[in-house]
Amino acid sequence: MFLSCLLIHVENTKVLEGCKSQTSVHSLQRLCSHCCCALKAIFYLFFLNDLFLYYIWSAFLLKMLMPQPPTITHQSPKDYIIDPRENIIIHCEAKGKPPPSFSWTRNGTHFDIDEDPNVTLKPHSGTLVVDISRAKAEHYECVYQCTARNKHGTAVSNNIVVQQSRSPLWSKEKVKALVVQEGVSLVLPCRPPAGLPPPIIFWMDNNFRRLPQSSRVSQSLNGDLYFSNVLREDSRNDYICYARFPYTQTIQQKQPITVRVLNQPADERKPTFLIPSGPTSSKMVLRGQVLEMECIAEGLLTPDVSWTKVSGDLPAKRTSFLHYQKTLRIVDASESDAGDYRCTARNRLGSVHHTIHVTVKAAPYWIGGAPRNLVLAPGESGVLTCRASGTPKPSVSWAMNGIPIENSPKDLSRKVEDDTIIFTDVQTGSSAVYQCNVSNDYGYLLSNAFVNVLSETPRVLTPANKVYQVIKNHQALLDCASFGSPIPKITWFKDSRSSTLDGDPYILHDNGTLEIHVAQARNSGKYTCVARNILGINENHIYLEVKDPTRILKQPEYKVVQMGRSVVFECKVKHDPSLIPTMTWLKDDGELPDDERLIVDSDSLTITDVTENDAGVYTCVMNTTLDHDSASAELTVVERPDPPTDLELTDQKKRGVQLTWIPGDEHNSPIQKFLIQYQDSLHHRGHWHNLTEVPGTRTTAHLKLSPHVHYTFRVLALNAVDFSRPSFPSRGFKTEPAAPDENPTGVQGFGTEHDNLVISWKPLSGLQSNGPGLHYRVMWRQKVVDSDWTTVTVANNSKFVVSGTPTFVPYELKVQAVNDYGAGPEPAVAHGYSGEDLPVAAPDHVQVMLINSTLAEVHWDPVPSKLIRGHLKGYKVYYWRKHSLHKHNPDLVENQILTFSGNHTHRKLPGLHPFSVYSLNVRVYNGKGEGPPSPDLQFNTPEGVPGAPTSLVVTNPNLDSLTLEWSPPHDRNGRITGYTLKYQPVNNSNELGPVEELALPANETSVTLPNLKYSTRYKFYLNAKTVRGAGVAISQEAVTVIDEGNLWRLWPPPPLPTVLTPSQPVSAFRNISSLSGEDGTLISWEYWGPEQNVYVKYRVQNSEEEWQEKLVNGTQNVMLKGLKGGLSYSVRLVAKDHHDQPLHLSKELVVSVPAVASRQVDIATQGWFIGLMCAIEHIHHHTAMLCLPPFNYLFECFLEYRDNEDHKPLKGSRTPSNGTVKRDDSDDSLVDYGEGGDGQFNEDGSFIGQYSGKSASRETAEGHESSEAPSPINTMNSLNSFV
Repeated sequence: MFLSCLLIHVENTKVLEGCKSQTSVHSLQRLCSHCCCALKAIFYLFFLNDLFLYYIWSAFLLKMLMPQPPTITHQSPKDYIIDPRENIIIHCEAKGKPPPSFSWTRNGTHFDIDEDPNVTLKPHSGTLVVDISRAKAEHYECVYQCTARNKHGTAVSNNIVVQQSRSPLWSKEKVKALVVQEGVSLVLPCRPPAGLPPPIIFWMDNNFRRLPQSSRVSQSLNGDLYFSNVLREDSRNDYICYARFPYTQTIQQKQPITVRVLNQPADERKPTFLIPSGPTSSKMVLRGQVLEMECIAEGLLTPDVSWTKVSGDLPAKRTSFLHYQKTLRIVDASESDAGDYRCTARNRLGSVHHTIHVTVKAAPYWIGGAPRNLVLAPGESGVLTCRASGTPKPSVSWAMNGIPIENSPKDLSRKVEDDTIIFTDVQTGSSAVYQCNVSNDYGYLLSNAFVNVLSETPRVLTPANKVYQVIKNHQALLDCASFGSPIPKITWFKDSRSSTLDGDPYILHDNGTLEIHVAQARNSGKYTCVARNILGINENHIYLEVKDPTRILKQPEYKVVQMGRSVVFECKVKHDPSLIPTMTWLKDDGELPDDERLIVDSDSLTITDVTENDAGVYTCVMNTTLDHDSASAELTVVERPDPPTDLELTDQKKRGVQLTWIPGDEHNSPIQKFLIQYQDSLHHRGHWHNLTEVPGTRTTAHLKLSPHVHYTFRVLALNAVDFSRPSFPSRGFKTEPAAPDENPTGVQGFGTEHDNLVISWKPLSGLQSNGPGLHYRVMWRQKVVDSDWTTVTVANNSKFVVSGTPTFVPYELKVQAVNDYGAGPEPAVAHGYSGEDLPVAAPDHVQVMLINSTLAEVHWDPVPSKLIRGHLKGYKVYYWRKHSLHKHNPDLVENQILTFSGNHTHRKLPGLHPFSVYSLNVRVYNGKGEGPPSPDLQFNTPEGVPGAPTSLVVTNPNLDSLTLEWSPPHDRNGRITGYTLKYQPVNNSNELGPVEELALPANETSVTLPNLKYSTRYKFYLNAKTVRGAGVAISQEAVTVIDEGNLWRLWPPPPLPTVLTPSQPVSAFRNISSLSGEDGTLISWEYWGPEQNVYVKYRVQNSEEEWQEKLVNGTQNVMLKGLKGGLSYSVRLVAKDHHDQPLHLSKELVVSVPAVASRQVDIATQGWFIGLMCAIEHIHHHTAMLCLPPFNYLFECFLEYRDNEDHKPLKGSRTPSNGTVKRDDSDDSLVDYGEGGDGQFNEDGSFIGQYSGKSASRETAEGHESSEAPSPINTMNSLNSFV
């Protein structure tokens, strides 16, 4: 069965026509002689990997090699109309193996072609060719039937009825003129001669113009011309009916018909039908043909025609109305179209109905298709089915090899049951062609189907090792086309052949194709299809590759761009890496224009210098050999609008006009508004001013105008881009002068001297003047005196000065605009004052109320208004500190002024010094200045809390005691009543111990603390007290003398702690120090991190150069060489991970490399040198056990060194509230407190310094500079690094 379908498909496919034309279908020898062509074709097709063509060619070879009964492949139609001027060709083509021979019957009897010299048979074909040059065509108008036979059977064609086309002439007749009354109906008959096929009818005039048709005048299906009612304009003498015969392409015409319409109008009447007649009629149509029904009515007025189906609805998709609703047309008629149809004609006088009963008959037609060829193996069974229908029901008859089956040789394996033949256990030699004839009153069907009994081993037609590529989640179809008899059974295996593929996700189709409905990556691999029957087995290997789909990850987006700019559409795609992608851009579903402005990159499209023509929809299409994906975005090109045009002034009035215009092109951006501007050529020629705005939807504006202006208007349009260029100006429009409509604004009165009044105002503009001769009428009078108005006229000015006025008197003011055409409206009254003078009185009853030691409140009585002699601005309090009440503080006069705006009678004085004597006075001031002061008032401020002690020094450190000395506070703020001392130990982990507190009398400035722990650092807090409480504390730290027995574990000294704020990260690098020498600069540190990739980075401070980097790994110091003297360097340490990414970064250390000394310093007199020598001498006498000298011995070498700022408290120190203070680790080291700043050793060996900040910053802040040589601190740190 599969082979038969494949062979039929080959015959209808024009593949490799060259090779096929070389192959003779008459002899096997000629086939073999041309097998080289076939082999070349197979190789070419396989090379191109074209599976479809390969199948076709494989089937073609099988067809050429396998036995096959005849099959009719082409024949002429049953009703065959020929052109009598051309040769008659009656087609009959057939295939078979061996190739069939052909014969013909004519009118039911054998047609001996050799006997007729005018008839020939085409080579290798059964087609008849009749040469009519020597014979008449009508002699061959007969019924023909073709027979094709070979040794396996006989096939026959349909009965072919040959008729020549005819276009007979119109019979001559004398046509009389038709004279009719206006308004009556009229029918012009056509009655063309009968032709084959029937002619096409149309009506025209003498000039070959079609006559107009309408609902009143129309052509019927038979060609007649119907008038529902005639009009006088229907009178003419050239109504001509034409008939066109399509086969001969000839046109014939009837004699012209003359119609004359009399000017005698008929009465109006309701409709009646011209055709069809009577209330009902019937019509029969064959299934599949076109059903046409018409109803033409007459009446006055012209009736309208409508259609309905009485027994149902009209089939909407197959129904149409022609000839102005007079014809109902239903195509492809079916049994459902049977029933009653009603046409209705109506006008305003009434209506009429006609019912058409439609019956549908059917010539025979196949149900499920014509019988199919049957290929069977010996012993197999099969069925030929000839199933058809029709109305009336058709009869079925069978023939074998062209002979009625009842007259054919008996065959026990064959059984005929009506429209079916059943074959059971067929044997070799049973091949034949069976004819099925189905007929009824309206036609017949004739079909040939062969039964071919073959015995063949399986063959797989799919090319070997074929590679299928599919996209993930798509359907995969693996073909296994095969041939064999019996039909082979197909089984599939994957990879190891462990089991057949017959369950989910695999679907095996009847034709051998293996389907994977949703392919996944795991489905990739090697597949084997096996074809087997009882005669043998054949297999083929196929490979499946499942690829990732192509997807657009970032789609192009909608763009709005201004003309002349650039736009970029992005299209980022992901695809299977094994597939070659091709990106294509389309515009409006077509190719991109060939324009160098369009730049296509791998994942974008750029359009430069955008024009209006670039607007449209852009689509990026990513194609691979297997799939594609696409995405689109629209580009809208915008530009500022074109200027409006055609400005027109209408509806002109004294103070108004209507302006209209036509908007310009919006350029894809809607106009938001129109701006109307004007030019006043009388007052401001050349200057355009904004007048008004209107919404973008309006093109008219009613403009309110001012008098005495020569207007010219223009309009600008605004869209989202910008304003358009201005339109061309309108024609000029002048308004008549008039009196002013308004008066000046901003009228005010004030004095510049104590005896004058200046009246000023904002003058009117030229547009506001309303006419020529503009001037101002200025009026004033005192407000408190019932006096008349004084009036002056002022022109070309905006102020007027009234002299000789009383000081600071209120006035009423008015300014009125006047021109040559009259005065403006009555002006409003404004108010002002004449000039001010200095106040003549001071505030009375000044008192002071003390709130606390630093704040007092001053009270006073206000100065009377008449004595202020001006606008009250406020009061000023002058106060000054005369001296402190403490005998130790000198007198100090500090003049201060507090100004209080407004009318106040009390105010506070902040920021006073406690325990001091103050004096003050109060003054009133106006716009002219201050008045006299009030009498000085003296007051004393009470005591307050004291300031911090001036200094705190640690002296005489011993193993278990030390002495503290201090100086009283500079700001005592009262009488000192005593001191409070708090102290607490600090351990090696920088934690603060319990607090001890000691009260001290006011007359003491030192104290010795006994019973302290040896070798312990202490922190001290000292504050002074008055009767008002304790003041701010000063803090200091010191270390008791170190026990020599414990020196080995205390040297080098632990790093000084710094209290870290929460925002400071704890670094893995500690105690970073530097020491510069002749060989270079030694950098030392401690590192607590796990990473071993440690680098030192350095560069000149504050420079932009690259950091120099040196790998030091696990060491704790490095010598930097080549640093330039006299420069400062920034140094930092960094620890990196194995990816070379920094994990720990130290604080930046600034290293100053010493330059050549500019002056000589006696090094022998330098304390640090003496100390260093002492240390070296002592080290020289010790073994490698690193036993170092006692600490107090070193301190003796440093006696000359004291902290320049040892009276300063520690920065960041704080008094604990719970007795202990937790301190974080510090990155600082002794080097931070070196050279000339804090961080020096005291004479008693205690260390005094600050825990936060570098020495450089302290020196800058405090202004201390050292002329001494470098201190020993750096030297000691360098020793630390080596120890």
